[in-house]
Amino acid sequence: MPPASCEHGLVAGRILVGTCNWSEHEDFYPKGLPAADRLAYYARFFPLVEVDTTHYGIPPPDRSAAWAGSTPEGFLFNVKAYRSMTYHEREGGRPREPTDAELSAFDACLEPLRAAGKLRALHFQFPPWFSPSPLNLDRLARVRERYPDDLMVVEMRHRGWAEEARWEQLTDLLREARVSLCMVDEPQLGSGSFPLRLEITDPRLAVVRFHGRNAAAWYRGGARSGDRFNYLYSKEELRGWLGRVRRLSEEADEVHLLFNNNRANYAVQNGLEMARLLDATPPPEPTPAAPELPLGPGG
Repeated sequence: MPPASCEHGLVAGRILVGTCNWSEHEDFYPKGLPAADRLAYYARFFPLVEVDTTHYGIPPPDRSAAWAGSTPEGFLFNVKAYRSMTYHEREGGRPREPTDAELSAFDACLEPLRAAGKLRALHFQFPPWFSPSPLNLDRLARVRERYPDDLMVVEMRHRGWAEEARWEQLTDLLREARVSLCMVDEPQLGSGSFPLRLEITDPRLAVVRFHGRNAAAWYRGGARSGDRFNYLYSKEELRGWLGRVRRLSEEADEVHLLFNNNRANYAVQNGLEMARLLDATPPPEPTPAAPELPLGPGG
């Protein structure tokens, strides 16, 4: 799809809106729709999805081949890296390196999407304890070395990376490696939240993830850790992003807006509303009539 002309007379990159997984939006899907058919239904409304199941376990290649086969040509996937690849796994109280077997399994999972032309980017979300250090800068550099030809996105969760001296080191490294720094909309609370900075480190792709603004539950753990994403953005809050998104689209070839507020059907509601506000790139084979908002009991 070619870039569109923007209101400032410049050529704007295309804007794609999606959600961070497709399985949890139960109120969005028609009653009785089999779980195996949800992705195909989702792809009638969105041109892009982030796969987060790959962070928790690595699916076999036949499953990712099924994802590719159930979506139309032009549909795109951003795939989240397996948890050991972003140092979420620990041994002896310290983050461990991924094993060769894990790396090989993840590569095999990617291959059907890559072969179908549907793998858009790899997303590496680092944990709150991945703090600024020479070792972690080296680890960031090695991520690009393993995937030299893919679009890549890194998301930082330790606030120390945004401090002036560290920020320059981080962004210089990412620009040199041609890796996109993920921008986030989230509560600003303590070291485990990252400030919003509109910074494009790879002009091929800009990514924004919307985590919600549920400050009261941001650090809630255990069985209720998912409460942090229990947040429905208002239309006014979404409108507050329009100028920022247009600016990003003037500086990047492509902009991804991904909603991770996955309680009820909030991500779907906000994603559809944002796409309408921006007149964003439609899905490859759109449904004749978009659903009315709000959708189901989640609204």
